[in-house]
Amino acid sequence: MRIALVGAGGMASVHAGCYEKIKNAELVGVMDIRQEAAETLALKFGAKAYTDFALMLHELKPEVVDVCTPTPTHADYVCEAARSQGLRGVVTEKPMGRTLEDCERMISACEASNVPLFVGHVVRFFPEFRAAHTQVKAGAVGKPAAVRTRRGGGMPRAWEDWYGDFSQSGGVILDLIIHDFDWLRWTFGEVERVYARGLGESKLPAQDYALVTLRFKSGAIAHVEGTWSDPGGFKVSFEVAGDEGLLEYNFNQPTSVPLKKALHSSGETRAAVAIPENPHNENPYQLELAHFLDCLEAGVAPSITGQDGREAVRIALAAIESLQTGSPVTL
Repeated sequence: MRIALVGAGGMASVHAGCYEKIKNAELVGVMDIRQEAAETLALKFGAKAYTDFALMLHELKPEVVDVCTPTPTHADYVCEAARSQGLRGVVTEKPMGRTLEDCERMISACEASNVPLFVGHVVRFFPEFRAAHTQVKAGAVGKPAAVRTRRGGGMPRAWEDWYGDFSQSGGVILDLIIHDFDWLRWTFGEVERVYARGLGESKLPAQDYALVTLRFKSGAIAHVEGTWSDPGGFKVSFEVAGDEGLLEYNFNQPTSVPLKKALHSSGETRAAVAIPENPHNENPYQLELAHFLDCLEAGVAPSITGQDGREAVRIALAAIESLQTGSPVTL
């Protein structure tokens, strides 16, 4: 399938590398408003560079468009792609959108054109999270009661520091721990109530932190911790406790400078978006993209839909509302 990539930043580079290894994929175009970035990434993978999205769609007529741009821009690209001739599917990175209205626009545009929409909630394809999901569903811990997840490290640095702009990124809640919100909803069902504390729009330089409590309709409770205030490297962990067992996982990926130096320096020590490692030959990003292409070829629905992406955003926005008001939010 002919793939056109929107964006030429860190995540777009990851996706481009994955398509190179997927047998039924060919990256034909890369579009970015920064001409040099588009040309650099396109040259690396033998694609054509563009700064005009409509022109790329017109000239290349891709079968799949993959959107890897800052969150507030997803909706316009997805909606325009959905109307293009010959398109078979659209991928958008998480978070699906900055607002629920953006999410609804994307879902409606793709449904109107009968184009499948896939949201890149890649944690479902990480082997440790998939294994835990499978075991919980199989009853390994009995009835789940309490869940704890933790994710994060230092605040990432990207184009025009858009991660540090809460109005664009939604902070650590919307951009980072939305990964956990999606996995938790997939594993434990619908969320009933949300409560959050954290930094939010505190304007602290290059820092953010949140602790979000989710109550599920099943009665289980999850404590979801996310941080862009830990200079000791990217860390992920979870713990699932039920009346018959406990599942636990911890991973620390040191990637940054020593703690003392980081705390007393400027933001120059910030790195690009952390891409969690895993021991498998095929990385989870490759697995998720290959899954979507295989679903398109087989004519079946992908395992993650626009509705899933929207619900993860709904949980995240409820957490932001709770943080800002100091009160629980019922979904």
